[in-house]
Amino acid sequence: MPFSTIEGLAATLAAGQTTSRALVDQFLDRIAALDPNLGAFARVFAEPARKAAQASDLLRQSGRALSPLHGIPLAVKDLFHYANHPTEGGSKVLAGVTSSMTAHAVQRLEAAGMIVLGKTHTVEFAFGGWGTNHSLGTPHNPWDSHVHRIPGGSSSGSAVAVAAGLAPAGIGSDTGGSVRIPAGLCGLVGLKTSMGLIGRSGVLPLCPTHDTVGPLTRSVRDAALMMTALTGRDPDDPTTHDCPTLDYLGTIERGVTRLRIGYLPLSEMTEVDPAILALFDASLETLRGMGATLVPLNLPHPLAHYMQLAGKLMSAESYRFLADYVDPDNSLVHPSIRERVLRGRSISAADYIRLLEARVVAQREFLHALDGIDALLAPTCPITAIPLSEVDEDQTPLSAYGRFVNFLDLAALSVPMGIANGLPTGLQIIVRRYDDPLALRIGRTLERDAGFSVKAPPELLAVP
Repeated sequence: MPFSTIEGLAATLAAGQTTSRALVDQFLDRIAALDPNLGAFARVFAEPARKAAQASDLLRQSGRALSPLHGIPLAVKDLFHYANHPTEGGSKVLAGVTSSMTAHAVQRLEAAGMIVLGKTHTVEFAFGGWGTNHSLGTPHNPWDSHVHRIPGGSSSGSAVAVAAGLAPAGIGSDTGGSVRIPAGLCGLVGLKTSMGLIGRSGVLPLCPTHDTVGPLTRSVRDAALMMTALTGRDPDDPTTHDCPTLDYLGTIERGVTRLRIGYLPLSEMTEVDPAILALFDASLETLRGMGATLVPLNLPHPLAHYMQLAGKLMSAESYRFLADYVDPDNSLVHPSIRERVLRGRSISAADYIRLLEARVVAQREFLHALDGIDALLAPTCPITAIPLSEVDEDQTPLSAYGRFVNFLDLAALSVPMGIANGLPTGLQIIVRRYDDPLALRIGRTLERDAGFSVKAPPELLAVP
């Protein structure tokens, strides 16, 4: 049960082999047993979850199941407001502030019948890729019970919860890799969605030009199921108002025959762990064997160029939202996060406008480079999860293949690519805006036909 997919749990519920209350109780028991060591959850809503499960079971008994997600438990990143509960965003400065509303994305999942188990830890204000939180605690990557390894961030707690079997699915946000990085390091499926597909009202903002919401799941089809529920117009998020309606499951089983798939040039892979690079090369051969055409992509600029511009934009916009918290000399914001935000204080309005203009030019150039190519492949991360003790907060290697996706307004799916050095790795499938179903289709083909599937951490398999 702990490592079942949404689809698997939904089938047992539909067949009457279990109940939502039984599922919630089992996950809550597992959280109680394992989370004191893992640190995935900031808060657990045990009694509200049990009551919601009982109501879910009554609806099912009366023949009114709301969707395939009906009765399925969910972990929610503590960046999303949830009515009558605190939203701390991983920061001491928001301690004890109770939310008066529920984020639009969570509302949609609850309307589909999902049950919130609790709030999960995040990097402070979601501004970091390591997954560290020096103020409220860093979750443990569940793939190593002996060494405290990073989970990846900023959606660290949601990824750990799903990877450790504390919840069958999670929701996070992605501003520069914050869904994909923890998915890659914890061995999950994570989708950076196209801007506007999922409403962001009720989510603490960091950089609205880049901020997106996305699922963390145990299968590609589970991600598609969640997308079906998540997407739609959010009255309080204008980016959603003119978005197309997409079918996430209709084409997911079509395979990759005749697709032209690009991949990053070797010049962009010099810092990739050799074991990860070997898995990446094998992935290219796997897709070629499935009927796809693989072509190297000539980048208009090095990825470092986009990385630098995106970082400045993130600092500029984050300062607009977080200035009151970081400006005081006695700020409670951790120095590493405070420094990232304060860089935005010196960015003038003229500089900010130039950044937005440079972004438009970069997007146009990159889309031109993608002419004739359906998708682009890259490693999700260049390294596997390192020990927490080795983290250098001044370095950002985990964003090397993530941040440019947000800056260029693309979408991307991370799927498990295999094990290197005993730890998970991720393959990133990058597509144009609104081609999210295509990324899911490619990921599903690898999952179905080549074993690119989510595995349970071996040491946790024996834990009930």
